[in-house]
Amino acid sequence: MAGGGNAIRGSRVGAGPMGEAERGEAAPRQAITYFCSHEHSSVVTFSVEATVPDSWDCPKCGLPAGRDSENAPPATKIEPYKTHLAYVKERRSDKEAADILDEALSLLRSRRKSGDIIF
Repeated sequence: MAGGGNAIRGSRVGAGPMGEAERGEAAPRQAITYFCSHEHSSVVTFSVEATVPDSWDCPKCGLPAGRDSENAPPATKIEPYKTHLAYVKERRSDKEAADILDEALSLLRSRRKSGDIIF
C-alpha cells in the first residue's frame, strides 16, 4: 500500500452530505434593492421578520443608498480633518493665546532662574 496511512481516498476534512435535511430548512427571506447616487444597485437579503432599514451603505462606493431608484440619498458632506491647532483656534482668540503663552513663558523663566528646570 503506497502512502502507508489510514486516510480514506477521495475524502477531505468536512466532506459529507450537507443537504437541507442536515442543516435544516432555510428561514424565509426577502431581497431588498438599494440605489446610491452613483447609480449602483445592491441587493441585500433580510429575514422576512427583520425590520428593513430605509438606507444602506453601498458596497461598491460607500455612499448611502436608498430604496427609491429615482431619488437616491445625497452623498454625505465629509468634514475635512482638523488639527489640534484648528480646534484650539476655534476656542481661543489670538489675544487669549498670546496671554496664555506669555504667562507660561514667564512661569518657565522664573523656574529656570530658581534652578528648578534646567534645559
